[in-house]
Amino acid sequence: MDVFGALADPVRRALLEEIADGPVRVTDLAGRHPISRPAISRHLRLLAEAGLVEAENRGRERHYALEPFALAPVAALLERLAPAIATGPVTSHALGALETEVRRTVRDRRTSRTGIVPRQETA
Repeated sequence: MDVFGALADPVRRALLEEIADGPVRVTDLAGRHPISRPAISRHLRLLAEAGLVEAENRGRERHYALEPFALAPVAALLERLAPAIATGPVTSHALGALETEVRRTVRDRRTSRTGIVPRQETA
C-alpha cells in the first residue's frame, strides 16, 4: 500500500497522530479506539507496509514509531498544491466583503426596528 492509500482511512490517520508524539505500545493504541485490538494491529500493519511507521519489539510488547521521512510524498503534493490552496474559493478579500455585508445587514435591521434613519457619513 502506498502512503496516500494508508492515509485514506480515518483510523490510520488517528493512529499516526498518536504515534507522532513518540513510540506507542499496541495495547495503548487499542485502548483509545472503539475497535478491536486485532483491527488496530491490521491498521498498524498497513501503515508499516506503507513505510509510515516502524515496529520495535521490546520484550513481549510491540512499540510503533513514526517514520517522518515517509511523509515526503504528502509534503511534496501539498507544496505543489499550495498556490491553489492560497487562492482557493475563500480569499481574504472575500472575507472582508462578507464582513462589510454582515455589518450593513445588522445596521439595516436595527434601523428598521427602531425607525431611526442612520446619519450618512460624508467623505
